[in-house]
Amino acid sequence: MPLVEPQPHHLLTLFDRPLLVWDEPVDRRTQLHRIWESLTGGFEEVRDVVPPRPRPEEVFLTEAEFLKAVEHVPAIALKELAIEVGGPSSPEDRDETAPLSAEVGASHELPQKEFCLPTQPPPKFHGDVKAMVQDLTQRRKSHETLAVVLPAPGKADRLREILTEYDIPFVTAEEVRNPSLSAEAAPADLPFPVVLARGDLAEGVSFPELRLVFYSDADLFGEFAWGTRGRREKSAASSFISDLSDLKVGDYVVHVDHGIAVYQGLRPLEVEGAPRDFMLLTYQDDARLYVPLERLDLVEKYRTSGDGAKPTLDRLGGATWGRTKTRVKRALRDIAQELLRLYAERRMHGGTAFSGDTPWQKEFEDAFEFEETPDQITALGDIKRDLESPQPMDRLLCGDVGYGKTELAMRAAFKVVQDGKQAAVLAPTTVLAFQHFTTFRQRLAAFPLRIEMLSRFRSAAEQKKILAEAEAGKVDILIGTHRLLSKDVRLGDLGLLIVDEEQRFGVAAKEKLKKLKASVDVLTMSATPIPRTLHMSLGGLRDLSVIETPPRGRLAIQTVVAPFSDGLIQSAILQEMNRQGQVFFVHNRVESIWSIASLLQRLVPTARIGVSHGQMHEKELERVMLKFMEGGYDVLVATALIENGLDIPRANTMIVNRADRFGLADLYQLRGRVGRSNRRAYAYFLIPSEETLTPTAKRRLAALKEFSDLGAGFRLAALDLELRGAGNVLGAEQHGHLNAIGIDLYLKMLEETVDELKGAAPKPEVRTTLNLGLDIKIPEHYIADGSQRLRMYKRISGLATPAERLDLEAELTDRYGPAPPSIANLLNYALLKSAAEQLLVQSIERKGEEIWIRFHPEAPVSPEKLTGFVRRRRGASLRPDGTLRFRLPGHDGDFFGQIQNVLQELHVQH
Repeated sequence: MPLVEPQPHHLLTLFDRPLLVWDEPVDRRTQLHRIWESLTGGFEEVRDVVPPRPRPEEVFLTEAEFLKAVEHVPAIALKELAIEVGGPSSPEDRDETAPLSAEVGASHELPQKEFCLPTQPPPKFHGDVKAMVQDLTQRRKSHETLAVVLPAPGKADRLREILTEYDIPFVTAEEVRNPSLSAEAAPADLPFPVVLARGDLAEGVSFPELRLVFYSDADLFGEFAWGTRGRREKSAASSFISDLSDLKVGDYVVHVDHGIAVYQGLRPLEVEGAPRDFMLLTYQDDARLYVPLERLDLVEKYRTSGDGAKPTLDRLGGATWGRTKTRVKRALRDIAQELLRLYAERRMHGGTAFSGDTPWQKEFEDAFEFEETPDQITALGDIKRDLESPQPMDRLLCGDVGYGKTELAMRAAFKVVQDGKQAAVLAPTTVLAFQHFTTFRQRLAAFPLRIEMLSRFRSAAEQKKILAEAEAGKVDILIGTHRLLSKDVRLGDLGLLIVDEEQRFGVAAKEKLKKLKASVDVLTMSATPIPRTLHMSLGGLRDLSVIETPPRGRLAIQTVVAPFSDGLIQSAILQEMNRQGQVFFVHNRVESIWSIASLLQRLVPTARIGVSHGQMHEKELERVMLKFMEGGYDVLVATALIENGLDIPRANTMIVNRADRFGLADLYQLRGRVGRSNRRAYAYFLIPSEETLTPTAKRRLAALKEFSDLGAGFRLAALDLELRGAGNVLGAEQHGHLNAIGIDLYLKMLEETVDELKGAAPKPEVRTTLNLGLDIKIPEHYIADGSQRLRMYKRISGLATPAERLDLEAELTDRYGPAPPSIANLLNYALLKSAAEQLLVQSIERKGEEIWIRFHPEAPVSPEKLTGFVRRRRGASLRPDGTLRFRLPGHDGDFFGQIQNVLQELHVQH
């Protein structure tokens, strides 16, 4: 985030003078205009009222008066997106490791000097001690300063043991404050020890330019870091569903039973003599709903597709929300039925169980010139397991650009071909098909395999010959564009279909793909899974493998967002040419692409410039692309056709004109065309001006700058899901449905619908009410931070198994110290509530010395067991409304456990 130094005041004077902070200055200026328009509009409505109302300028400062009043006040402007301008006087003056930047010009009302402080999220280790130690060791060798912020002594002691075991020196924050201690701990010529500090830090942050990294407890150990006592596997969607930690007053939320409301904060109330915490929600007409915090499993933050539209509040107690959910559920059933019909077809057809690895397979894999990353090895194991299974494979392989997806695809194709089957590789563009053809032929040159390509780069006669030989089984691997889906393409014995970037194919191509997928193994590759494919993966409808580990030696791409500037473009091209590199210049308008090429030629007369776009004749396009790949051009001016898969190690500068017109996934793909070697790469995203950016475009570009670290594609896809919406799943329009109920509830309902259609019996929705007269509150003295407390309530409300309860209790004790009795009650409450809802229990109440359990009419209670229980248990009775009354045998045992034992004794079946 850029921090702008006030001029001409010295920063030290800020502490005894007023300070004006502009949070997003352009947005605040727009806000000032809107406020004034609202005031003047309000005055116009009451202009003729007697007695006369004061004019706005008589009560408020005008914008000009306000700016004049703060003209000499020290100011700092905070901007999420650094819009950089200008460039160096000459490329020779620049260090290759620094992107182009300059000071912002003076302005009479805004600060004058800009500092860009890039931030990145640190790596997440999820309890992987080996990976954590490697990262800490590597960063210390690079003389980065590392600080770990832990909330409780338990985790700090654990980390001390790990660091000691691996000989990584460390100091506490208190020792750093003592100059004599810290100087002794870290001589000037040695890396500084890891600093251990106490505190609450939700997420870590890295400051690359300061060489400073803060790690949080969650970064190192993950949410659950305590063994494997039978924890339930998290659903895929849970990674993307909010945990309420970022919830603010005024945010929209969704209550599963009552619909969309506004969050108004937390309220303490006393219920039956026991203190409880509640979340206050307001609906239409200011109707209020108090949600007990132990029932936060019913509340999600409302998130949409990012088009900025505000949702309509529901009417508390009205029928609208129920109708909305029914409509969405119906649409989801249609989608899920279509998906499951395809899956049923695949299972009915059956697949080929391919043989295990052969000596040739090992020889081919050993010839890979790079060392495989851990994620590559895991994903390869998944793919081979699928291929060796009799069920057809449908796996989505997500990996960042240049992370080795193509290598895994080649290994899969090689495995299939050895069993006498054919493999087909489907690419969205002619250029990418050509790239794959070149790569496959180079890697498989040592083996007697026939590899051919079918695309516009082949003449009609060549295509006819290839088709005949492919049908006769003489072609082992056929690579091509959507031409492969034509009716005249008949492979003799297709065993594996590899699809690169499926989301870039049209509707007609997807329909043909669906038919193909019914009978063959399919491996789909994606660098940034767009919402549609990501959505299907989250819904449990496809198998998913993710490659997040960067190849050794790969450097993150320096990303710059700047207004279009001749000087900037000239400097960027000259800088790359001076180090014998090549430049991509993306201009996505065919009608003006030659004008842009002429401009670049005038700016850099010595540059050899080539132009390529999708409307060129295929032979000319092939000639230009080959010449650029062979180093014949310094600059390639192209449309977005280059965004897929092009691998040219010498091309390490990317300039994208009108970057605000591209989607997040598109920009990420384009940026991935550079930085595919161990040389520093640069990506310049050019925009008209900051004022012209829409909020969504600004957020996209800011996300690209933040996620310039390696392996960020999957996180960007999750953000893209929020920015653009889930799109179409199998061609059915879901945008409106998603916005009607929010992303989180939509994903949950999709998972439930798929489970139902897979055979899980549908059950009525039952929200068990527990009134047990116990203290079930998280005391403020135990977790002081409000957002952390809310987050913990949310997590506890989702507990479902005793193993999860033990894990969370251990984490609480470690982070915050021994838990008070009220928290033990809350954990037990959550567990009993979950079990009761599974067993269709409507309410459990404690009345004096009696427990009242009321069953739902459809609760599968065994009448014989229920009657037997009433006869055996003294004083027990069953009321006509289905309420069971009984006394517990004693008050000194496990109160919650006794109730659960009663439910189990009645043989309530799942």
